[in-house]
Amino acid sequence: MKKIVVIGSGGAGKSTFSRRLGLRLGIEVIHLDRLYWKPGWTETPAAEWEDLVRGVIASRDAWIVDGNYSGTLGTRIQASDTIIFLDLPRMLCLWRVVKRAFKYHGITRPDIADGCTERIDLAFLKWVWRYPQRSRPKVLALLDAHRQQRTIIRLRSPVEVEQFLARTAPPCACS
Repeated sequence: MKKIVVIGSGGAGKSTFSRRLGLRLGIEVIHLDRLYWKPGWTETPAAEWEDLVRGVIASRDAWIVDGNYSGTLGTRIQASDTIIFLDLPRMLCLWRVVKRAFKYHGITRPDIADGCTERIDLAFLKWVWRYPQRSRPKVLALLDAHRQQRTIIRLRSPVEVEQFLARTAPPCACS
C-alpha cells in the first residue's frame, strides 16, 4: 500500500482514519477538503480542481487521499494501488456529523482549509442520510469494476476499522 484512496459517507471518519493510517505507514495524507475549499467555503473551479488533484498525486511516490469528490475519483483510482471504503452505518455517520459540528463550532477543523469554520446544514444531513441509497451502490459498482487491478478494503464497522489499523504495521524504525 503506497497510493491509497479513502472514501465513504460524510461522518464515516475518512480524515481521522487516513491520519491514523498515515502515521502507521509513514505516508503523507492529503485531505481533499483542505485543498478544495477556499476561505469562506468558496469552491475551487472544476478545471482548476482537476489539475490540482492530478498534480498532487503525480508529484508524490506515496500518498493517502481522503475524500469523495466524484469528479476526480476516477483519476485518483487510476493512480492508486489500494481503495479503502469506510462503509459504516448511516446512523453512526449522522451522529458523527452532528458531534463534529458541536466540537468544532465556530472554528476550522484540521482537515478543512483555513477560513472555513465548521458548519452543518440540512442539505449535508440529507446527503449523509441518502448515502446508502444514492451513493453506496455506485461506490460498490466502482469497487467491483477495479477489484482485479487494485486492492479493495471495505470496512463496515468501527471494530473492523480498529482491527484493520491494528494489523497495519507501523513503519520500520530499523537502522
